Amino acid sequence: MTAWDAATAALRALPPEVAHRLTVRALGLGLGPAQAEPDPPALGTRLWDLDFANPVGIAAGFDKDAEAHAAALRMGAGFVEVGTVTPRPQPGNPRPRVFRLAEDEAVINRLGFNSAGAEAMARRLARRDRGAGVVGVNIGINRGSGDATADFESAFRRLALLADYVAVNVSSPNTPGLRALQQPAALDRLLAALQAARAALVAGGARRVPILVKISPDLDADELAQVIGVARGRALDGLIVANTTLARPRELRSAARGEAGGLSGRPLFAPSTALLAETWRLTEGRMPLIGVGGIASGGDAYAKVRAGASLVQLYTALVYQGPGLIARIKRELAAHLAADGFARIADAVGTGAAS
Repeated sequence: MTAWDAATAALRALPPEVAHRLTVRALGLGLGPAQAEPDPPALGTRLWDLDFANPVGIAAGFDKDAEAHAAALRMGAGFVEVGTVTPRPQPGNPRPRVFRLAEDEAVINRLGFNSAGAEAMARRLARRDRGAGVVGVNIGINRGSGDATADFESAFRRLALLADYVAVNVSSPNTPGLRALQQPAALDRLLAALQAARAALVAGGARRVPILVKISPDLDADELAQVIGVARGRALDGLIVANTTLARPRELRSAARGEAGGLSGRPLFAPSTALLAETWRLTEGRMPLIGVGGIASGGDAYAKVRAGASLVQLYTALVYQGPGLIARIKRELAAHLAADGFARIADAVGTGAAS
């Protein structure tokens, strides 16, 4: 057992949110393991004029306020998505609001977009080394916002120039009314506003920052088709598939399975991967996808890639397996590519989703 494995085990003895806060603080202070060896060339990929040393990223929710992204990149993550960040600071929902389901390798959270706000994040991101790796920003709305589009625009304008890409979170189950923004008319209005804000920045000489939308795993077939119709109509840069789920599979065993909130981790792997494959088919493989949900091994990551993901993201499995998981997934993923005769990760994307 390494020192970091021991630290992970010790943290699991603490309440989940306390353990998470200590982890982020430690990483923000420069603690944490460093990648021991360079990534295999086969894992490198390029999207949106961005170079990713590997496709294994850290999902939004881990580094909500952009405190630990540099340490996560040093650990070997190919990219980090910070947030979800709201325009104005807010405390989120009352505690307790995070629950481990250890028997199920899962977590339920009802954090409710606890955030230090866009201004605090902007100050941190302004100091980052942009050559250290890709950092995306996941944006949301303040609870009770009377104008969701205005909230998204506010966060976008403040943070877009500091981000390598911006992810629009319209799928968290913990902010009332948010998921309604996945309805076609609402989503189209929102994307039109954000694309107009981006065009204004580009006209001023800024880089064209990619805009992605993170969708819910609870969309039915018709809802998914409608979302993709809007995304294709708006020439969206990409989709993130998928957020946490309100579903509670019958096989859940943990005592906390009845808690309200979004479920993540192992039980989400199969449904989110099926949704990813359907998204790849409906987009005809023409829109970059980020696969997230239940990844805990290189085999899981490879399944997401074959289902249509150009990039993948982790979070919940790190709670149980610690930071060494990133290196293990990359080794196993490279081995899967080699075994199937793929010279690079891009060659494998969607190869299991075509039928």
